[in-house]
Amino acid sequence: MTNNDILRRLRYVFDLHDTKIVNMFTSVGEEVALEQVNRWLKKDDDPYFKRCKDQQLAIFLNALIILRRGRREGVMVEHERKITNNLVLRKLKIAMDFKSDDVLATLALAGMTISDHELSSFFRKPGNKHYRECKDQILRNFIDGLRIKLRGEGNPDPAATKAMTSEATAPKTTAPKTTAPKTPIPKTTAAKPADSQ
Repeated sequence: MTNNDILRRLRYVFDLHDTKIVNMFTSVGEEVALEQVNRWLKKDDDPYFKRCKDQQLAIFLNALIILRRGRREGVMVEHERKITNNLVLRKLKIAMDFKSDDVLATLALAGMTISDHELSSFFRKPGNKHYRECKDQILRNFIDGLRIKLRGEGNPDPAATKAMTSEATAPKTTAPKTTAPKTPIPKTTAAKPADSQ
């Protein structure tokens, strides 16, 4: 996923309007124009779209942690210049004050199951022999699980969806028209009036 895709998804999950995002940047000592935020959130093919850089996404995530957890006294926030899926997952875990079990449960909400051992590998330092890269699929499902958890929007029942799709796409069958065989109606001719005597 791109930084813009992550930002768009998290904006929806946490119900953050554009002005709120501007204020979040201000809360960590950074400035961003409202127009800039608007352009980050546009679709990639929009002519006004602007790419969100790694450090800008890191600033947003650090501000999200403060928004949800509060500011720690005497701690200066350092914004990373390079960001990875592993770091995004870690920061979201901190922002939500999640334990490992909470992360696994959130993934399960989106229909994904991984082991505790696999999860822990995402939080290892790069270079550690147990470190593993967090793929887009993992991060996407975790954010989707947050959406279900925080906004109460569950996924539709796959069986019901399949049934509806099948019903909608099934060719319509119409019963053949049955017509009763035509029975010839005998011609009736009026009787000639009798000759008068």
